Amino acid sequence: QLQLVESGGGLVQTGGSLTLSCAASGFNLENYVVGWFRQTPGKGREAIFCENGGTYYMEYEDDVKGRFTSSRDNDKNTASLQLNNLKTEDTAVYYCAAREGRLHCSHRVSDWTTWGQGTQVTVSS
Repeated sequence: QLQLVESGGGLVQTGGSLTLSCAASGFNLENYVVGWFRQTPGKGREAIFCENGGTYYMEYEDDVKGRFTSSRDNDKNTASLQLNNLKTEDTAVYYCAAREGRLHCSHRVSDWTTWGQGTQVTVSS
């Protein structure tokens, strides 16, 4: 069974940092792209970033450029998203997702087949 388990969300003040982790089981994450999405109340799930652990990546949110960075730990079969210099508008539920194929990034939620359970990030002023 393909599964993604997220961790690392929480409450942080403006300007703070958090690291979100996305641990995969049942499949080798090296053969997949990982997408990061976020969702706020009343809005749909929106794509932030997608990467394959190598040089291929797509950034979908201009506001997070230079503040959010992704990484992989292949030994742990895990992807991470480092959130720096957080703003109150970054408050959302964050999701990771996996899609087979190393060049298959997409901003469309419907294109992704495997999702994490989501983790809440709350940024206070």
